[in-house]
Amino acid sequence: MSDKTERPFLEGWFTRDEAGAALIGTRCTSCGTYYFPRQTRFCRNPVCEGEQFEELALSRHGRLWSYTNACYQPPEPFIAAEPFEPFAIAAVELEAERMIVLGPVVQGVDVDALQVGMPMELVIERLCDTPSERLLSWKWKPVV
Repeated sequence: MSDKTERPFLEGWFTRDEAGAALIGTRCTSCGTYYFPRQTRFCRNPVCEGEQFEELALSRHGRLWSYTNACYQPPEPFIAAEPFEPFAIAAVELEAERMIVLGPVVQGVDVDALQVGMPMELVIERLCDTPSERLLSWKWKPVV
């Protein structure tokens, strides 16, 4: 057990409660278009002039839409664990919103274990450690 303080790598981008993890997004109150990350100025839907948004927790589950692997360390501002280890990246279509959200796949699952269309769930997992903190991020995990 680590005595490091845990905190989100990106503050306010996700939440976690007894039901699980969820990304924080917004929905245009005029046309219902969902956004992640949050949209706050104007709706990007070309047929909508909305400027009001409600913040909400997005679906915790979805289907794998596509995937790839990161075989080299992404540039800043991405923070990777040292030493860098390749990881899988998933594009998941959220269950209710029908939007695609990218994110790394949990540790221990590589692209050989992924298949387009498989059910996925959002989890919060360690991204990397600093000398005093453990930085957390959302990741996608296959539902078995």
